[in-house]
Amino acid sequence: MNRVPALAVLAIGFVFSTAPAIAQDENARTEPEAIANESDTSLLPGGKLLLTNGVTSIEGASGGGIATWATIGGLQTDRGIGLTAHGTLIELPDFGWQSHGVALAIADRVELSYARQNFDTRDVGAALGLGQGYTFNQDVFGAKVRLAGDLVYGDPLMPQIAVGVQHKRSRDAAVVQAVGADSANGTDFFVSTSKLFLARSVLASATLRYTSGNQGGLLGFGSATDEGRELQFEGSIAYQLSRRAVVGAEFRSKPDNLGFGEDDWMDVFAAYAVSDHITVAAAYADLGSIATFEDQRGGFLSAQIAF
Repeated sequence: MNRVPALAVLAIGFVFSTAPAIAQDENARTEPEAIANESDTSLLPGGKLLLTNGVTSIEGASGGGIATWATIGGLQTDRGIGLTAHGTLIELPDFGWQSHGVALAIADRVELSYARQNFDTRDVGAALGLGQGYTFNQDVFGAKVRLAGDLVYGDPLMPQIAVGVQHKRSRDAAVVQAVGADSANGTDFFVSTSKLFLARSVLASATLRYTSGNQGGLLGFGSATDEGRELQFEGSIAYQLSRRAVVGAEFRSKPDNLGFGEDDWMDVFAAYAVSDHITVAAAYADLGSIATFEDQRGGFLSAQIAF
């Protein structure tokens, strides 16, 4: 039975919430065109308001820690390109998670991303017959396109809307299929809406993900008896404490294809913009039951550099 744990999407909520303080600066422009029209013709022009590019999720897309948002990574506005690199660590009682990756953004419209995920089973690996410290590895290739709306500007009731795809390839095909997965590879499809409500200093985001991934794909996709995808929900809410600091919470539902009692994820987080280019996020994440090992709760730490 799925619970409502605390997850990694935290980093994303805070990022968007920081924009309100910028808007209060009397020197801040109030329309995206004002920023874009500056005569900077460099390859990496920058120009976005602080933190409105979000942070990087565990799957490499712009957003929160465990949830994907409608945001496009990088610091570019509607011209030029943007680049992002990230590293994430999650420390749990019985497992360790590490991911890293890069993303390319084009004209604040298209985002192409890659992430490598490494999941260390530590002592559990020996208990499951996989070997001490056996590590599951997965590559995630993503693409996201902004269809309409703007995170900050325009109609306050019109969110930014994006659609995306993430193709995931396990490097442990024999093992994930041995535990009951139908396939070692799979593709998720999602639609996201995100909006920063400047008057309230609140960021809200919601995503519908069409997936058959077990533990996000680390344990393969589907099962021998059910290989179909299901709709899952990801939600984030964040509140701006200052121009650079944000706190919030995230939730992500997940299927239980393998019958291991796979739980939903949840987290509470805080994020801070160290500079215009560097953002760090920390969270308390509850990932529930993993491979029948209950109460996997622990610390989440992520760092992102963006241009």
